[in-house]
Amino acid sequence: MKILSAYKVYLILQGATALFFSMVFTVNLVYQATVVHLDPLQLVLVGTLLESVVFICEVPTGVVADVYSRRLSIIIGTALIGLGFMVEGSVPLFGMVLVAQVLWGIGATFMSGATEAWISDEVGEAAAGQAFLRGSQAGQIGGLVGIGASVTLASMRINLPILTGGMLFILLSLFLILTMPEQGFRPTPAEKRNSWQNMAHTLRGGLNMVRLRPALFTILGIGLFYGISSEGFDRLWTKHILDNFMLPRLNGFQPVVWFGVMNAVGMLLSIGATELARRRLNTNSHFGVARALFATTALLVLSQITFAWLNRFALALAAYWCIYVIRSVSGPIYTTWVNQRLDSRVRATVLSMSSQVNAIGQIAGGPVVGLVGKLASVRMALTLSGLMLSPALALYSRSIRLDAGIPLMEPEQ
Repeated sequence: MKILSAYKVYLILQGATALFFSMVFTVNLVYQATVVHLDPLQLVLVGTLLESVVFICEVPTGVVADVYSRRLSIIIGTALIGLGFMVEGSVPLFGMVLVAQVLWGIGATFMSGATEAWISDEVGEAAAGQAFLRGSQAGQIGGLVGIGASVTLASMRINLPILTGGMLFILLSLFLILTMPEQGFRPTPAEKRNSWQNMAHTLRGGLNMVRLRPALFTILGIGLFYGISSEGFDRLWTKHILDNFMLPRLNGFQPVVWFGVMNAVGMLLSIGATELARRRLNTNSHFGVARALFATTALLVLSQITFAWLNRFALALAAYWCIYVIRSVSGPIYTTWVNQRLDSRVRATVLSMSSQVNAIGQIAGGPVVGLVGKLASVRMALTLSGLMLSPALALYSRSIRLDAGIPLMEPEQ
């Protein structure tokens, strides 16, 4: 097969991976809850294992992309992801679901950062920005198509989208072997190849910055509470819908179609809400961005708790879409807020640390929420997940008061 241009391969890769992931994830939690019969704690432990694998393997798999080949790293990643999904969809046992998380988690770390680095090497930094935008659009289209394909296949058999998505990932890796160019790659020099030492150096530098700049505690603290809160909700909202609501029939389609509808509508609403926020929010105002984050976080806490206790499906659906949209909109606003508070010399390090702290929060908080779901109820677990985010409100409030020049404590008389 003829090798294609790097730009075309990148767009195909972005669109295809979004499509295949969407096929799998639209029904993945439904499959785990209804076919594998995982309880709330097991559902969360699956996610915790995945987060742990990604956290541990991020550095060693990055060596392949930096030292040997970005192309090779991406091909290995797509193949492992496909294999992981094939294992999960083929054997409906808790142990095999865990094995699948290890496989596709390692695969995800092989692809993490390698794709962006590869296209930047091939087309140059000046053209890479345009490629990223087009790739994002291809991913959005692929994601919507994947939802439709997923619910269609799931109506025949619930594990079919997972098996099909896994097989397509493996075929994608073969396609990349035949068509993917790599002409701009330059291996990392030998003296810079010790990634573990580099990571330790970055961590020490980051901790020193936090000590010197107390405001960074706020950034890392908020990232931690977002992580603690998000894992439980992400793993249990599907079980809540399945256990506590009778899903209406849609012209003879299976109830699983509702999960496709929920995600597709949420995606479309998020696109519109993000555009509205872009037009209305002054992203150059520290005070305005912080207030927007406080408001969206407060609404997110309220929406998650409300979602847990609603008894009518229509109202729960509205609450879920509210949560979906808030999380989609607040992500880029949070990144904007962090960037405002950091100079360019420390920005990459602190953003990296914030991401790692978020992952640690997910690993630590998820099992606690899952245990509450197992011993009490899924409603109680989702309520706890919402409450776990509430300390972030105090941190945002502190930041707003500092930006406004308001003392944190009244002076003693």
